[in-house]
Amino acid sequence: MCVNWQQCAADAIGFRGRRIPRRNRYSTGLLHRIAPARHSPVANLLLYWTSVYSQALTQPRLLMQSPDRMSPLELRASLGLASVFGLRMLGMFIILPVFAPYARNLHGGDSHTLIGIALGVYGLTQAFFQLPLGRLSDRWGRKRTIYLGLLVFAAGSLIAALADNLYAVAIGRAIQGAGAISSAVIALNADLTRADHRTKSMAIIGMTIGATFIVSMIAGSALEKLLGVPGIFALTGVLALVAILVVRFFVPDPVHGEHGDAPGPPVALATILRDPQLLRLNIGIFSLHGVLMAMFVVLPFELSRHLPATDQWKLYLSVMLASLAIMVPVMLVSERRRARKAAFVGGVIVIAGAEVVLAAGSGVFAFTVLGLVMFFAAFNLLEASLPSLVSRVAPASARGTAIGIYSTLQFVGTFVGATAGGWIAQHYGNTTVFLFCAAVALFWLMMAAGMQVPRPADAATQR
Repeated sequence: MCVNWQQCAADAIGFRGRRIPRRNRYSTGLLHRIAPARHSPVANLLLYWTSVYSQALTQPRLLMQSPDRMSPLELRASLGLASVFGLRMLGMFIILPVFAPYARNLHGGDSHTLIGIALGVYGLTQAFFQLPLGRLSDRWGRKRTIYLGLLVFAAGSLIAALADNLYAVAIGRAIQGAGAISSAVIALNADLTRADHRTKSMAIIGMTIGATFIVSMIAGSALEKLLGVPGIFALTGVLALVAILVVRFFVPDPVHGEHGDAPGPPVALATILRDPQLLRLNIGIFSLHGVLMAMFVVLPFELSRHLPATDQWKLYLSVMLASLAIMVPVMLVSERRRARKAAFVGGVIVIAGAEVVLAAGSGVFAFTVLGLVMFFAAFNLLEASLPSLVSRVAPASARGTAIGIYSTLQFVGTFVGATAGGWIAQHYGNTTVFLFCAAVALFWLMMAAGMQVPRPADAATQR
């Protein structure tokens, strides 16, 4: 007796139901199929597609979902959210090569410390709002939270574009930072991808951030000549509005439980804060972005000793291409050989070494280039690895909260690094800033040495 319409169709044409092996040439990740024992190819094809159509109606995201490869929807989600992340991070990166010289000509720009604060206040307000918006995304919805954050960012961009003094620019930067969507975007990405493929997905986002950095370093100087820094601020606001359309029309809607990590019982905030593995990762992102921002308070002035500002984009392009050529093979090999911890710890060591090279070779162009290649090869690797590890370690029901804490520390590091870099440069010189960055990286190395990298299977079952 048939129990569903597929079985009735099979009985009508004389089929005996049996499962198709996973390796069958028709395998597309569907859960159940019925195959003929001895019948015509036409009947076989008819029954196969009735089963496919039924599954497509009831569980469309299972189509084409192989355990070894990302499904089309996972790839679509990863690319869509990577583009949102890229557009969003452009607001922070694109002004790095041009902001300090621009700010020096504004009222209040005679203080390196104030320049550092104006550059880093974006990170301070990002830090303040990451956790609230991460928790809001757990309750109100990921996409709604992202829309809200992008609108706030666009408003801050407009204010910064219209400012005529450094204090007003700082206010606009602070409002930009209040649109803190990083935790919601990473949590949405985790909702839309399986645990086994989350590192690949975050690598796509990480490489997009790296590509955004390349574009920012190249386009920042060119756009400054074409639009001026106020025009760059206005452009980032327009791109934030474009990102809203990407989220609305391109990024799929999440279905909880689809990837085996449906929300469980609520997890206390104190539990997330005390988790030793999450704590190590949070310290890592704080250190990484603190070092980045401290460097860029002084790096444009260091490079101006060798290259005019209008030609620095050529150096940034060469450095970023060389660093990606190093980073991508290391990431792929470490994933294939399950050597993620070795690659991660090695990246931290390279960061520290790069800062020592920059300090020791201050004023020597070849050492500056070598230090930058080393730094950005490690930076791109770590930037891709850290959020993937957080999404694996964090419980599904508190993923938005955990990533909110992570993103908070990321942008606290942005503010502290920029402010400390400006203060140190003003009182002790540029070389001391690089040595300070090396010391921060060594502290991070001591924390990272005890980290545990969860296996994909563990990440999928610990929920």
